[in-house]
Amino acid sequence: MKRKGKISRKTKETSISVDFDIDGKGKYKIDTGIGFLNHMLEQLSKHSSIDMNIKAKGDTHIDLHHTTEDSGIAIGEALKKASRKFVGIRRYAHAMIPMDETLTRVAIDVSNRPYLIWKVKLKVEKLGEMDTELFKEWFQAFSQSAGITLHVENIYGDNSHHKIESCYKGLARSLKDALAIDKRIK
Repeated sequence: MKRKGKISRKTKETSISVDFDIDGKGKYKIDTGIGFLNHMLEQLSKHSSIDMNIKAKGDTHIDLHHTTEDSGIAIGEALKKASRKFVGIRRYAHAMIPMDETLTRVAIDVSNRPYLIWKVKLKVEKLGEMDTELFKEWFQAFSQSAGITLHVENIYGDNSHHKIESCYKGLARSLKDALAIDKRIK
């Protein structure tokens, strides 16, 4: 059973295509037009072993909100489509991700009951060109459209880049474990 999904999402503000292979090798081609978001999605692909091809164009001349949020929605929809209704998976997973001085915990329930708990405080207003408040928006959009209960908690840390990157890597490692097929489940 191939677990692949392809989504095209067009709104007034964005045009996004996502090609997704849950059972990939972590290969990616990502272009959202937002450098820092590209970097985070590359980490998500690499550390989850999910192949991702993402192309997004949005109204970034206004701000980065629509492109960030809509990419989370499209990636979540592609994951849900590729997962084949979450049949036979382990379902629950968690990860503790250290990054230098930072430690972040991510726990998920892939159950089609979306919910986000976000306990991440950042000291800066921007990372690269991205407003840091947009990271919660991305995780919220992703968890809602994927149907995943997602708890993200930065336990400690100083560097905002490390904090956010550890959140994406924690999500990646949790997805890798939760989406693994358990042959004992019929």
